[in-house]
Amino acid sequence: MNIENNSVIPDLDFDTPAARRGRKFRAFKDKAASVGIGMGGISVIIAILLIFFYLLYEVVPMFRSADVQPWQHESKIVEPYAIPGSGETLYLAMEEQAEIGLRVSDLGEMVFFSTVSGNIINTVQADIPADSTVTSFALASEDSHLFALGLSNGQALAFKHEYKSTYPDGKRVILPSITYPLGADPIDINDVSLERLAFNGGEENFALIGGTQDNLKAVFITQTENLFTGEVELEQSTTALPDLGLDIKKLLLMPDLMWLMAAGDNTKMAVVDLRKQNQPVISQVLDASASKITSFELLLGGNAVLIGDENGVVSQWFLVRNEQGEWLMTKIREFETGTASVTDLTIEHRRKGFATIDTDGELRIYNTTANTNVLAEKVVATNASMIALAPRANAALIEEADKLRLLHIDNEHPEVSWSSLWGKVWYEGHEKPKYIWQSSAANNDFEPKYSLMPLAFGTLKAAFYAMLLATPLAICGAIYTAYFMVPALRRKVKPFIELMEALPTVILGFLAGLWLAPFMEENLPGVFVTLLVLPISVLGFAFIWAQLPKQVRWLVPDGWDAIVLIPVIILAVWFSIAISPALEVAMFDGNMRHWLTNDLGISYDQRNALVIGIAMGFAVIPTIFSITEDAIFAVPKHLSYGSLALGATPWQTLTRVVLPTASPGIFSAVMIGMGRAVGETMIVLMATGNTPIMDINIFEGMRTLAANIAVEMPESEVGSTHYRILFLAAFVLFTFTFIVNTLAETIRQSLRKKYGSL
Repeated sequence: MNIENNSVIPDLDFDTPAARRGRKFRAFKDKAASVGIGMGGISVIIAILLIFFYLLYEVVPMFRSADVQPWQHESKIVEPYAIPGSGETLYLAMEEQAEIGLRVSDLGEMVFFSTVSGNIINTVQADIPADSTVTSFALASEDSHLFALGLSNGQALAFKHEYKSTYPDGKRVILPSITYPLGADPIDINDVSLERLAFNGGEENFALIGGTQDNLKAVFITQTENLFTGEVELEQSTTALPDLGLDIKKLLLMPDLMWLMAAGDNTKMAVVDLRKQNQPVISQVLDASASKITSFELLLGGNAVLIGDENGVVSQWFLVRNEQGEWLMTKIREFETGTASVTDLTIEHRRKGFATIDTDGELRIYNTTANTNVLAEKVVATNASMIALAPRANAALIEEADKLRLLHIDNEHPEVSWSSLWGKVWYEGHEKPKYIWQSSAANNDFEPKYSLMPLAFGTLKAAFYAMLLATPLAICGAIYTAYFMVPALRRKVKPFIELMEALPTVILGFLAGLWLAPFMEENLPGVFVTLLVLPISVLGFAFIWAQLPKQVRWLVPDGWDAIVLIPVIILAVWFSIAISPALEVAMFDGNMRHWLTNDLGISYDQRNALVIGIAMGFAVIPTIFSITEDAIFAVPKHLSYGSLALGATPWQTLTRVVLPTASPGIFSAVMIGMGRAVGETMIVLMATGNTPIMDINIFEGMRTLAANIAVEMPESEVGSTHYRILFLAAFVLFTFTFIVNTLAETIRQSLRKKYGSL
């Protein structure tokens, strides 16, 4: 202890046991905080990476190439086996499980056999008249299982192969059979040999067209069931077709029985209009190929034709209506092919795909919508004459020389390509290529439309209109609150606005869809008048306020001026809505929506982008406001005081000192708000028509990526193409957010470096 000037000064000992324990404990806390914060940051990064890689894990399988391997049964490769039955093969098919095959021969023999061993399971002989032979074959479609045999006496027989599964003793047994959709008796078609035959139809209406190249007749058949006896009666009408002027190779009849296509034994194709069944007319005769046509088949659904030629080129055609309203067979696309002649072409049963086999023994598999060749592999050494695909497209049966070969195909997602996801695709039934999202339909012939462009466009459209409303209001409000408002009022306003962010977006979406959208439709003129009246009212009141005597203005404390504007804004909005009906009658004949649609040609949907802009803007405003207000309020006061002391006005200080200094925070606020708008789900889900269209029109709805995932993920089949494309949409959202945030951080750091020295 030291004694100085009669005072006692205690010695300070910094190395006492308590001090040492305090320093150690403080060091431990510092280290623990450092490690905890570091681990927290690393955990966030790991979580983001896990999300990224999981999305990739679900998306990558879509882009794997198809694969073909010899079929294995009980861990043994199935070797080629002798063709079951006799005669020349006219048709090959397989049932659902690819366990039983069907072979139809020119002797009228229909043989069911094991696809693994070739052992014959059952043989059905067509009841052909004694003085006749089979001269032609016609397939309605692979998925319908309907086919017909044309006879030399001008008659035809129609068949359908069916399969029934039973489970005796818990073991699956498949029972194949042949049924007669038009009866077991031959049907009279023509008085000449049916060298060429076409067959199609379903349920009650069928048609058979056959004969020689210069003598074709069409028989239209309608089935009617007798209500009393239950017997099915056939009503027939026969029509002669005009001479097509072709050496006909093959005939195809569309399922609607309205159009007949004929491929010539060269490069020509003829189209016959059968819509007036009693007066068929030749609609077109055109060059369909650069070389001799070797294959001619209807794609799944029967609306498109596939043509293969001896140069190995395969093209797709379907009817397109021109500006005059005429239906013309139009070439839509060609596929990447080899150079060898196409020997046979077969259609997938459930997808818009097909397979070809050429004279080099190369198997090629295509998808028409994606316009892709997903597989090209040599599978046989000698010339193959015929190919059949299983209904699940997981197996192929190839006839080569006098043997059959069974192959396993792995081709899960052929519908996916860059062009089908992001480019315009010419879909069946459309007059030109379009961007379309339509993932499902009521029938199996549906062509999936997986374009992500309408969804990406809808996402950006919704975010744009929301940010257009939210950004200026939030930033201007934050500027006033942080810089001009008195602290007492700021302490009330800022928490109130931040509390808006806690409001569930499902509530906002509910109110926007059920109240705001109908309200805006009923008061559309008032909504637009509000945009004019509101700023004019505020400026007008401000001018009047400035002219009032100081004694009146001083009644309102400095910084509380905004309170006075509240009744002005309420009155301006009320006035605008109140005069809306009168304006609508005076200017728009009582219906502004009708005027927009009929006079301006602008379509109007009740749940549109304007509703989304207001509802989602309301949700985004608190985010941008809070961050912007904090950034402005955090600007050091000495900068403002120094600027004011040097003679700058408050406005000059704000624009030249405060805002540049706070610009990194303001920019971050806008980017975070944009991320919120892009990822918003419930508001756009409930307050739009969820129509995936590409239209900048503010009165039209949209569908966003996030809303689409929420709507369709529950109904998608796990592992399907639809399922994985929804994950791809999530990956696109994730990537977009990552890129925007990275750019935002780069720009923010640049702004901080530029203005940090102020």
